[in-house]
Amino acid sequence: MAFFDIEVNPVPEFRPLVFLPCIAASALLSACGGSAPEPPVASGPAEVRPDVYAEYTLTADLSGLSDEQRIMVGLLIDASEIMDDLFWRQAWADDYRSRLDAIEDPAARRFAEINYGPWDRLDGNRPFIRGVGPKPPGANYYPLDMDSEEFEAAYLPEKTGLYSLIRRNPAGELIRVPYSVAYAEELAEAADLLREAAGYADDPEFATYLKLRAAALISDDYQASDMYWMDVKDNPVELVFGPIETYEDQLFGYRAAFESFVLIKDLEWSDRLSHFAQFLPELQQGLPVEEAMKAESPGTNSDLNAYDAVYYAGDSNAGAKTIAINLPNDEEVQLAKGTRRLQLKNAMQAKFEKILVPIVGELVAPEQRSHVSFDAFFANTMFHEVAHGLGIKNTINGRGTVREALLDLASSIEEGKADVLGLYMITELHRQGELGDVDLMDYYVTFMAGIFRSVRFGASSAHGRANMVRFNFFMEYGAFVRDERSGHYSVDAEKMQTAMTELSRLLLTLQANGDYDGARELTDTQGVVGALLSQDLERLSNAGIPVDIVFRQGREVLGL
Repeated sequence: MAFFDIEVNPVPEFRPLVFLPCIAASALLSACGGSAPEPPVASGPAEVRPDVYAEYTLTADLSGLSDEQRIMVGLLIDASEIMDDLFWRQAWADDYRSRLDAIEDPAARRFAEINYGPWDRLDGNRPFIRGVGPKPPGANYYPLDMDSEEFEAAYLPEKTGLYSLIRRNPAGELIRVPYSVAYAEELAEAADLLREAAGYADDPEFATYLKLRAAALISDDYQASDMYWMDVKDNPVELVFGPIETYEDQLFGYRAAFESFVLIKDLEWSDRLSHFAQFLPELQQGLPVEEAMKAESPGTNSDLNAYDAVYYAGDSNAGAKTIAINLPNDEEVQLAKGTRRLQLKNAMQAKFEKILVPIVGELVAPEQRSHVSFDAFFANTMFHEVAHGLGIKNTINGRGTVREALLDLASSIEEGKADVLGLYMITELHRQGELGDVDLMDYYVTFMAGIFRSVRFGASSAHGRANMVRFNFFMEYGAFVRDERSGHYSVDAEKMQTAMTELSRLLLTLQANGDYDGARELTDTQGVVGALLSQDLERLSNAGIPVDIVFRQGREVLGL
């Protein structure tokens, strides 16, 4: 089957340059108050929902690792704990530990630990501690009393940079504080641990990557390590580490959040995935948009591999857990070398068994339930990550990168694009016979069931908003059909392909044109849970089906 626009801001009024790159972090941050929410009032919890998370022990077979590699894994976990601490500070407040200690109710305390703060990430960031107001859209990246107009008017070179905070100096003026200054002591300690871990690495290229990443932590220059990481592919232990995603900054989508994954490669599954990246250029040309919107050539050095995760930290561990990774985000690296796609098989299996299978029993029509399988769930997730490499990274009308033009909506539009183009890839590769002797309906029905799982993440998640848009769009096209009497859903395969094509065209066009207003209209009108779907999701809650998973993890779990 052939798979068938933001204005540039005017130059702001000149204001005196205010940039403090070299003063001591402690002195600087003590002068830059007003950047975090007030502590919670410990008068007792509002509604808390720790039971919406199913516990899962995060482990893997380490028997194939040498003694030195096992020591290395332990050191990488130690370094990851620092990333976890830094994300707490970004997401809530620098004094988050004392704020946690003020929460007296054990269930509320546990729920705050899962959510990295007093806001329910799976319920639109609703505060669940009495005395706590709405979560600031800029988290703790910006002063609480700063609005977008003040930020836009401020003359601050590199003020939209990924690796800096915005604070106020004693005169009340906005200043930019690089992460390497704000978190100098912690990042130096993390860098030391990475360098120590490099000494135990059996793979010399992975050891070099760890050293480059350590240097990046104290320089705020991550591109060299990202570029090098693209060629480090034979190491049995993997590390994704540092300030990476911008989901936490819901004010602008500028600031990167600290996180970490420590991973063990699954060689058997990785071999099964290795050949799909070669199809990206051909699939790019089949996209249902005009030539200018697919003129960029996706890198063919991308790779697909499967891993068992043994540690999540920071942003990756907050609320809904990531089950697949597509990195780096740097557009220059992507255009030069593509991306790497890391499928987290054990976390994926946990979500399939503990969440998706029970959802299917509640919401999917009985005659289509046999089409739901882990292999299809794995493939849908994998091709979502591959599909990030399709489309365009730079707008076609001079509005900069897609991420710059779409601002706070960039993540949700990108996630929506990857979802629907992943389905396109499956459809096209199936047509070419590249997926073997499988039923395309397996992927389609599992895809629909996966939406019910993901829309439960709520409107605060880029993935959640993307799933809501897609669900409503597909319902309008008749791709999903709901039986009024039973409340069960089924897939219409032909209409599914039509909806897939039309939504792909819409999302790719919004990105190529840098159309913020169009992206906002789509998100506001389609990125919502309607009354009927809300009732169906309530059925899942009443049935006691968890929304996501929470990990038992660490050195002790692994016997390290």
